[in-house]
Amino acid sequence: MSALFWGRGASGLRWALWPTGRPGLLTEEGSLGGVWGCRRTSSASPCEQDRRKDWGHAKLLEVLEARVRQLQADRVLEMLAKQVDVARLPEAGGSQPPRKAQAGAEAAPGLSGRWARKLDKEKRMMQKRKQQLEARLQQRAERRAREQQLRVEPRLLSGQLAERLQQCGPSAPGSPWEEQLAGLLQEAPRRLHCEDQGSADRVSRAQCEGQQQRLLAFLQCCVLADQLALAHHVLVTQHGKARQQRALTLPMYNTVLLGWARKEHPTSYPRQHLTLKTLKGLFQQQLSVEMATTVTVDSVEKAPLLTKEVLQARKTLQGLRARWEAELCQVLRETKASEAHTAREGRPSLFPYLCLLSEGEFAGLLLQTLQALPPQGESLLSLAQQLGLRIFNRHVVQRKRLSDEVWALERRYFKYLGLLASDSRVAVSRLPRQHWEALGVPEAPHEQPWPLPVVVQLGKQLAEVLVQTVKMPGHLAECQGSCKLIPVLYHVYSFRSFRQIGILKPHPAFMQLLATAAERTMTFEAAEVPMLCPPLPWTSPHSGAFLLSPTKLMRSMEGTTQHQRLLEACPPAQLHGVLDALTQLGNCAWRVNGRVLDLVLKLFTAKGCPRLGVPAPPSEAPRPPQGRLPRNAPPERKAELRRELARCLKVAREMHSLRTDALYRLSLAQYLRHRVFWLPHNMDFRGRTYPCPPHFNHLGSDLARALLEFAQGRPLGSHGLDWLKVHLVNLTGLKKRESLQARLAFADEVMKDILDSADRPLTGRKWWMEADEPWQALACCMEIAQAVRARDPAAHISHFPVHQDGSCNGLQHYAALGRDSVGAASVNLVPSDLPQDVYSGVATQVEVFRRQDAKRGVQVARVLEGFINRKVVKQTVMTVVYGVTRYGGRLQIEKRLRELSDFPQEFVWEASHYLVRQVFNSLQEMFSGTRAIQRWLAESARLIARTGSAVEWVTPLGIPVIQPYHQDAKVLINGGIQSLTFSNSGDTSQKPNVLKQKNGFPPNFIHSLDSSHMMLTALHCYRKGLTFVSVHDCFWTHAADVAIMNQVCREQFVRLHSQPILHDLSRFLVERFCSGPRSKKVRVARLLDMLLSVPKTGAFNLEQVKHSTYFFS
Repeated sequence: MSALFWGRGASGLRWALWPTGRPGLLTEEGSLGGVWGCRRTSSASPCEQDRRKDWGHAKLLEVLEARVRQLQADRVLEMLAKQVDVARLPEAGGSQPPRKAQAGAEAAPGLSGRWARKLDKEKRMMQKRKQQLEARLQQRAERRAREQQLRVEPRLLSGQLAERLQQCGPSAPGSPWEEQLAGLLQEAPRRLHCEDQGSADRVSRAQCEGQQQRLLAFLQCCVLADQLALAHHVLVTQHGKARQQRALTLPMYNTVLLGWARKEHPTSYPRQHLTLKTLKGLFQQQLSVEMATTVTVDSVEKAPLLTKEVLQARKTLQGLRARWEAELCQVLRETKASEAHTAREGRPSLFPYLCLLSEGEFAGLLLQTLQALPPQGESLLSLAQQLGLRIFNRHVVQRKRLSDEVWALERRYFKYLGLLASDSRVAVSRLPRQHWEALGVPEAPHEQPWPLPVVVQLGKQLAEVLVQTVKMPGHLAECQGSCKLIPVLYHVYSFRSFRQIGILKPHPAFMQLLATAAERTMTFEAAEVPMLCPPLPWTSPHSGAFLLSPTKLMRSMEGTTQHQRLLEACPPAQLHGVLDALTQLGNCAWRVNGRVLDLVLKLFTAKGCPRLGVPAPPSEAPRPPQGRLPRNAPPERKAELRRELARCLKVAREMHSLRTDALYRLSLAQYLRHRVFWLPHNMDFRGRTYPCPPHFNHLGSDLARALLEFAQGRPLGSHGLDWLKVHLVNLTGLKKRESLQARLAFADEVMKDILDSADRPLTGRKWWMEADEPWQALACCMEIAQAVRARDPAAHISHFPVHQDGSCNGLQHYAALGRDSVGAASVNLVPSDLPQDVYSGVATQVEVFRRQDAKRGVQVARVLEGFINRKVVKQTVMTVVYGVTRYGGRLQIEKRLRELSDFPQEFVWEASHYLVRQVFNSLQEMFSGTRAIQRWLAESARLIARTGSAVEWVTPLGIPVIQPYHQDAKVLINGGIQSLTFSNSGDTSQKPNVLKQKNGFPPNFIHSLDSSHMMLTALHCYRKGLTFVSVHDCFWTHAADVAIMNQVCREQFVRLHSQPILHDLSRFLVERFCSGPRSKKVRVARLLDMLLSVPKTGAFNLEQVKHSTYFFS
């Protein structure tokens, strides 16, 4: 009863005596299920319930008695140590009478000393904790006081930032605040943006995202309300706290940085040199071109005399085409009816795709395809894919034309031109993307691309219609032939690279008819021709470039969707830098260099000049051996004849390909001769940029680059002429290891030859023809001649682009990543009086190894004496950084050795094996840090691929990258004249190709870095008002602006590599591939060890790059 009485009196335990709970739950102290649980009903009999109640009470009493004994001991020791009166125990709710407690105390007199010491120790610890708590409370009170003060006058927690804020008030609008803020926070955006919240559950992530959205909205609202200091204060405060710092994102930093940049450095971005009225007219021309979907261009081939034979051939072709068009329309209607019947039977068919265009449009597209077929034919698979994609593009353009999109586009574009036109002004100077978005018109939903099997199946169906329908009279093939119709196209099989493929080949008589008619027109798709107005700014992964024609932001193999999915999953602000860079590159206006074009056409319409890069016509191709060998000819003679025949066919195909490529380029150049045009840009999966028009752009050969110049000119200024001279010497390749002053002096020495080349390029001394880049050198000679003959050379308006090339740019990035002092000096990251040539350095090191081996009696080392030079090793050294293997390097060196006429050809194979081994050994000694990083990247990629994933990373500019190397998945399309089987290897659902993932990661990662460097340079040059374009690691601008571009280029390289790029990459890969349920697997554990073993870096100081003259030169 005493226990029962104690239980009723004890607060919180009286409910435990109710008989409705389960006894088992009461034996566990702190179990809420038995103590605080709801009442339960029982189906047991009253007797059984009484027995259970008695058993439960007994069990409970045992537990309570044990707990009372424990409390007695604690109370007794506390009494002995602190001399507390035992009579107070019942008042505190205890169950022990005073006399019993005294008895317990007398039973344990020997424990008082030890417990007293323990309690003293605990007392000291509690006092220490109390002091710490008081200090924290005081700090919190001070912080709250500062927050209250902030409402009146903003103050920053960082003293340095606060001081800068006072200096950069409204009275100092030109202060360098942005530079200071970027320097103080340079480590935050990239690292914080890459941090993943994958360890949290969905609820936590949702809460975190909500907080991020609220904070970002707060910062943006502060900027709009002219409370930039307040936004800055909050951002710095959040950045200074470890827990809050994890929630910060890149857009938050960008918001504040951009706010300061706009407030203190009002930027006036460069405009086009054309008026608003002119730009509106150019828009209407480009819109007409894209609505027509094709462009017809006159060919630059020499026009034939209009003889009777030529006129008859043209009349015959015209009649055949009219008949073919009618027959194709009829067959297409029948095909559509057949496909509709299949669909009505409940099976998917091509019927809806055949309804997208009219029969006449399909027929015109097929006849255009027939006209463009080469004499050797084209793969059925390739032809089917091209047809399917053209149909998709025309469908997209037609859909936009029939909707209100064209009208809305025109209104929006005319408003957008207010930012670009030379004679208009806008209230706020923005980037083109920002201005386009500020117009407020919603983007139309983009058209999803068709699956690749559908594209190929549709194109195959139409190609088969073309083969079966298009026929010509037999007498066109043979003079004595009948009027029986014969096919114009034949389906044959041929071997290409040891694979048998189906080819559609035109009849030789049809090709002869085309040659005789000599029609002087060519038809291009609208997206294959440069634009006649500024491109649309890139605003999203699927909006930008051409007005109507669909264009991918990231070019990739058809059928792959992984890149597009990654881009669409990115936060919009993450891609702003990339979108702005691509827009800036596309906004550069171009024009054709007419003087150079005239000279090239003069050679092209004659017999060409292969030495100068002007391809010869097919009539100059080698002729195969005539006649047949006798039946008793030896097998060796027959084999030799077959090899000679194969060689002639190969050379003829190559000559036809080169001639056609030059014909397209020169015909487009002639078409654009007196126009201003633009080259919209997109990028590959690594971020490297490319012009969208494929045939005429500045990424081509020396001839293609010489045909282009800036449409907007700039005065040369005080140093522009010197840069033109230096650029000319660079193009000749004569003074690569000389200083800039020596190159400038050399240009003055050969000024007579320069002026002679400009005045009499084909009849004079032809000095320009000996240059490494002859056509660009000639164009530069003409520009220099105009400048030096001007009344004031500094005032001469120059349209000529001057280039600055990186010195083996891939190795420059590796040396900066590894802070490799030796490697940095070899690739001109370190200031020096003369440029360092890494290729000559490697050749010298290889020669050292060769001499050592020659002394040891190695025969091939003795044979190579006198043959090791810069040219032999250059290509291999250049491509090693981009992942070339020893096998590929051996083939490169073999090609160089075969070009040496006096080298014994019987040693080529052995010598190439020897040299590639020594080149790799030399690079290992000269670039030890580079090779270590390469091995780390390659091994990491191999282990990632072994876990079943493709390698992914994010570039410093925010581009998500995934390597598109997967195991081939075969797709089969049955039926028709041939069953097509093609590989689809670019989808993440397929297993990764381990070897390609491993070999591709090092070069692709470096390419992503050089693209980031180029884009950063482009954006900052654009902000400074420069015209800037690039060919990967070759940067172009006006001669007057080379010095500014060089400064920006170096500053952005240092800023890029000041980030912990390798550690950021390691952290991203660990979080991406080594977290989650699979982290316990053995392969993942091995991968984790590899990713965490980031190569150690050296002591190279990146700041030296800013003072290196020959870093880019």
